[in-house]
Amino acid sequence: MYNELKTIFEKPELFSAYTAADLWADDHTSAKMLGFHLNGDMDVSSRRRESIEKAVEWLSETFALRAGKAVADFGCGPGLYASRLAQTGAAVTGIDFSPRSIAYAKEQAAREGTAVEYVLGNYLEFASDKRFDLIVMIMCDFCALSFEQRRKLLGIFHRHLKPGGRVVLDAYSLKAFADREEGSVCAPDLLDGFWSAQPYFGFANTFKYEENVVLDKYTIVEADRTRIVYNWLQYFSPEALETEVGESGFAVEARLGAVTGSAYKEGASEFAVVLKTF
Repeated sequence: MYNELKTIFEKPELFSAYTAADLWADDHTSAKMLGFHLNGDMDVSSRRRESIEKAVEWLSETFALRAGKAVADFGCGPGLYASRLAQTGAAVTGIDFSPRSIAYAKEQAAREGTAVEYVLGNYLEFASDKRFDLIVMIMCDFCALSFEQRRKLLGIFHRHLKPGGRVVLDAYSLKAFADREEGSVCAPDLLDGFWSAQPYFGFANTFKYEENVVLDKYTIVEADRTRIVYNWLQYFSPEALETEVGESGFAVEARLGAVTGSAYKEGASEFAVVLKTF
């Protein structure tokens, strides 16, 4: 028991494991996450409904979305942005590796008669003959990836943009990193049964790394199995993000407060950027 507990509380090597599928593709947790997505009054899996609508309005106006334009939504979830962006007349592609979210998005598109192509798959492996005028990645998904994964993703963006195309993404700031604290919590059915329909003990350990990374490590102990889920988050200064994307052939065209087009504010917890290729 002591050695098992010791392992639970040990700090892992930076980006030593990637378990996103255990959160987004697991039958139980994906149902919980879809519920959060569809709750327009909270910022958990997705932004609040009002923020989503403002973002779509800003994206549509800023990038002149209309028939003949092509948009890709990386990490589209249940299509909250993609379905709205398609109403501009643009051809929209949504990519996500949650079967439950994609199934919901397709069903919703069929009910509404919305022309969106939804692709079930890991966006780190996305390959298509399509080229896009605009690529979006929203809800700071970019921050959940390691440096190597981010570099790979930026390469995918680069290959799938039309000449003159743009990328819009948001990121957590160093202010948000400073606000995070290390700590540990243990409780029966941690997070009100979020992790399993069966009884379990949940351990949540938060670790901070000098590379401006935070890990929320969840160890879920059920009667017949133990699972570990790693939720990594990279935090950026605007300058660090600009340097990183520059190494993959992008320049920061605009720095914003959010994907709603709001003005950048020093000391905010998040910011957004518009990227263009060199």
